[in-house]
Amino acid sequence: MKQWISDYIGAQKAALDSIPAEAVAELIGKLRASLQEERHIFVFGNGGSASNSSHFATDLGKGASDKTGKRFRVLSLTDNVSWMTALGNDYAYEDVFVGQLQNHGKPGDLALGISVSGNSPNCVKALQWAKDHGLNTVALVGAKRGRMAEIAEQVIVINDTHYGRVEDAQMGICHLLCYAFMEHPEWAR
Repeated sequence: MKQWISDYIGAQKAALDSIPAEAVAELIGKLRASLQEERHIFVFGNGGSASNSSHFATDLGKGASDKTGKRFRVLSLTDNVSWMTALGNDYAYEDVFVGQLQNHGKPGDLALGISVSGNSPNCVKALQWAKDHGLNTVALVGAKRGRMAEIAEQVIVINDTHYGRVEDAQMGICHLLCYAFMEHPEWAR
């Protein structure tokens, strides 16, 4: 068991080492522009990625906003259960995010999809709609990249296919994005 734990930790370190610093810095710039221009930031994913989306929206919307003195207009599309289930029931599960974007998304807003496979149909459909309607599109994906990587204008890839390791590294990116403003509020100006 100790060897498995050691191997897992080693693989997790490799996944974290694959985070591309320049791409994260570019995304911090996009968040800064969204804040300055009072644009909405929409984030979404399934399963663990849904939890990461919610966590990210909380940290950016509360923690980073408290430090910068300006409020990030961030919304996790995974958090309104009644709306998601209405869209899934009345249309299809692949519409649970795009249906919300159709109500709220405007050109210049930012759509951030999080997925290990990059092929979640609801994330793919939401990113495609966002791109077609002038939103800035970003995908956080695992090594398989998937369809989301083909659609998004910016792609940040974790070089692993293990769901747990990729989700942990993606949450690391989400924390980097938030703590950039929490620890350096002057970057919001």
